[in-house]
Formats: sequence, structure tokens, C-alpha cells
Amino acid sequence: MPKELQGVTDAIGGMFDSPAVQLGLRAIAVYWIIFWLAASYWAFRDLQLRTDNPVMPYLAAAFVILFTPILFPAAIVIYRIVRPHEKIDEVYERTLAQEAMLAEIETVKNCPTCRRRIHEEWIICPTCRTRLARVCPNCSRLVGLDWSICAWCGRDFERRDVAAAVSAASTPILPAGVPSAAAGPMATPVGAMSEEDGGQTGALRTPSRPAARTVGTRSGSQRSSGRPTPGSLPES
Repeated sequence: MPKELQGVTDAIGGMFDSPAVQLGLRAIAVYWIIFWLAASYWAFRDLQLRTDNPVMPYLAAAFVILFTPILFPAAIVIYRIVRPHEKIDEVYERTLAQEAMLAEIETVKNCPTCRRRIHEEWIICPTCRTRLARVCPNCSRLVGLDWSICAWCGRDFERRDVAAAVSAASTPILPAGVPSAAAGPMATPVGAMSEEDGGQTGALRTPSRPAARTVGTRSGSQRSSGRPTPGSLPES
């Protein structure tokens, strides 16, 4: 070895043998080891924010530790490539944004027939004439067609309709010419007439015939029998 190079190597060796340089090298080694351990802890905490699996953060930290203090930068690069790209909070916020968008879309009412956009205060679709809502007869506010009770005034649509149907069904239908008083509680049922009512059993009592008609009937009966009636004029 030339003397010039021997002098350079001796100077470099003497520099490393100095206490200050030795202290600096030890400080760098300690810093590197701390950085290695901190990288392992960072991988552990980062994966906790990106996954719900409780085992995966420990595996990521062990992966960085196994690469030794010399090769752990390569482990950090590999970890950043394979880790999930979104955090749990980011996934949650994205899910909430999608649900809010879907809820906003659902609030926009569409016609069930033509699927056109309609206003919430419309009663009939102006495009296809489909019935969309009805007006409460009590409070005059719009209610749904499938509502059984008004949410504004509490009117029960089903009970009112049933009561109306029952009252209509209980009302007797009278034949033509029969007065409405015959349908009252004092009306005599069919077949309830006794012999005291003239022997007309099975029917209501009918009004008496006119007197002139009765006289004529009696005269006809007497004429057919040939017997004169007292007080009557003989036939000429």
C-alpha cells in the first residue's frame, strides 16, 4: 500500500477512534432503532384506523419488526402498498353521504303510474290523471288515499264509512205507493191480522170501499136473485 493511502486510512481510523465520533455513531444507531420501533407502532395504529379486525394491526407491527432495523424501510413501503386505502371514518362518512343522497331521492315524489315528478300538494297527476290524494271532509287538508284516519284532525274514515253503510243497510226499502208510516215501529206485520179485522189474514187492512160502490154491488146481487129490495122501485 502506498504511503499516501496509508496515511489517509490512519487518519480516518483515528477519527473514528475519537470519543466524540463514537458518541455520534451510537446516537445515530439509537435514533435508527427508535425510528424502527416507531415505524412498527405507526403501522399498528394506522391499521387500527383502517380495519375492524383486531388481529391485523398486530400482524402489521410484527411484519415491520421482522425486517430488522436495517431493512424496515422496505417493510414500510410494502405495508403502504397493501394496506386499505380508506379509513373506517372515511368509509362511514361515505356511507352516510350515500344514504343521505338516497333519502333525498326518495323524498322526491313520483306519480305511481307515469313516474313523473309531482308536487306534494297535488291531488291529481296532470299527466296521466291518476288520483294522488284526497281532501279530508272535516279539516279540508290533504290526506293519503291509504290513510284510515286523518293525521290532522283525527277523523276516522273507516268508522264513518262503516256507519254509513250499516245505516243504509238497515233502512227498509218500501214498495211504491206504501206510505212511510207503515215502516214505523207500530206497523202491523204480515200475517198478524186476526179474525176481528174482517177475516183478512195475511195482509194489511185495506181502506173501506166507497159507499156508492157498495150500493151498486148490493143492487146487482139482488137483481141476480130476483128478490126485490124493500124500498126499491120495481122494474118497469
